Amino acid sequence: MIGFTITRCRLGRLLLAGTERGLCAVYLGDSDAQLEAELAKAFPATSVRRENAGLSAWMKLLVDHLKGRQPCLDLPLDIQATAFQWRVWQELRTIPYGSTRCYRDIARALGQPNAVRAVARACAANPVSLVIPCHRVVRADGSLGGYRWGLERKQALLAQEKKTRP
Repeated sequence: MIGFTITRCRLGRLLLAGTERGLCAVYLGDSDAQLEAELAKAFPATSVRRENAGLSAWMKLLVDHLKGRQPCLDLPLDIQATAFQWRVWQELRTIPYGSTRCYRDIARALGQPNAVRAVARACAANPVSLVIPCHRVVRADGSLGGYRWGLERKQALLAQEKKTRP
């Protein structure tokens, strides 16, 4: 069973979903219906229900993070990944708050300098945005590249982190 909750944040709507083991989804969007539909699509064989109370502590940490008051998010995760995705996501978690790395930097850190596209695909597949900060990965020329939740949100996240960097 997956419980979820949705709240308003400065980037629109924020969905957080989890199991008794940890977070399995963190999505940003414009409407509750859109976010709920994405969650149902991601977990078609699992029972999903709204559960505000049980997830409120994690949600508070995420909202505080978006406000710049919680730079480090070390929340438990319950996510599926290939071995390569997991390595990429672990590397993304080492990028300091307020900093960025390019896709090639991540590939090199993994000892696979030619795996730039695979790194980009792993970033795009990240189910727990913010907790695994894929928004901190940019193109080699410094341009934003892609972001599942929209480039305006990516830009706002990076600007907030630079402004409130510890």
